[in-house]
Amino acid sequence: MTETATSLHPFDAAVELESLTPGLSTGHTSPAYNNMVGPFGGITSATLLESVQRHPECLGQPLSLTVNFAGPITEGAFEITARPVRTNRTTQHWSIELTQDGTVATTATAVFGLRRETWDSTEIAMPDVPAAEDVAVQPFPEFIAWAQNYEMRFVDGAIPELEAVEHPDSVSTLWVRDAVSRPLDFTSLTSLCDVFFPRVFLRRGKMAPAGTVSLTIYFHADAAALAQQGDRAVLGTARTQRFGKGYFDQSGELWGSDGELLATTHQLVYFKD
Repeated sequence: MTETATSLHPFDAAVELESLTPGLSTGHTSPAYNNMVGPFGGITSATLLESVQRHPECLGQPLSLTVNFAGPITEGAFEITARPVRTNRTTQHWSIELTQDGTVATTATAVFGLRRETWDSTEIAMPDVPAAEDVAVQPFPEFIAWAQNYEMRFVDGAIPELEAVEHPDSVSTLWVRDAVSRPLDFTSLTSLCDVFFPRVFLRRGKMAPAGTVSLTIYFHADAAALAQQGDRAVLGTARTQRFGKGYFDQSGELWGSDGELLATTHQLVYFKD
């Protein structure tokens, strides 16, 4: 590593990679971003995106990322292979794998590209909510390590407390930012797209075994829009359309403090009763 982990923001330390050859890098899981089982999916996804951004052949900015969590990631070192499978005039397609001890734990595909000025329109609307500073911070349980890295202010649908009752819907809406101030970029936006706890927790009013199987992010903002956002809180909202037979979907939106849609995200999540 070029810098010691202690000199880096906790997020940057968690996604830090060492390049071995173009397209092959090594990293290490971060206890600060552990989930209940294994690392937080958002930090894994962000690290995979980072591996492409560091590649010398990378073209443009992220347009989409799909991550498939094929198996458990254990605490320790891992390798990431990022390979451009096709480069067109304005888009570039990537195949990415994370392995531990020669076994594939996570696969991903990404699309990067060059954006151009066109007509634009946003058909969905940012939720009408109080300003971030007018909403109280609500901490997660201490044993969920990754959540301690974020300041979360729930407008609706906070994580259920013990002996909570079922919720009438699966919608959570919250202001969120890094607990230690850090300007927003594509890597941290990727991680923020996974801050929504499993929707089944909210609907059932209790925690249950659940985990993301596949996550897709569409990046609507460019680098200039993220730079304008700075370190201010973003507004996230998420819900499920259907629970059943061991799986549910989970869709989310991330909005800038100025009302610009930054990203949308979609997941497939398994759960047990």
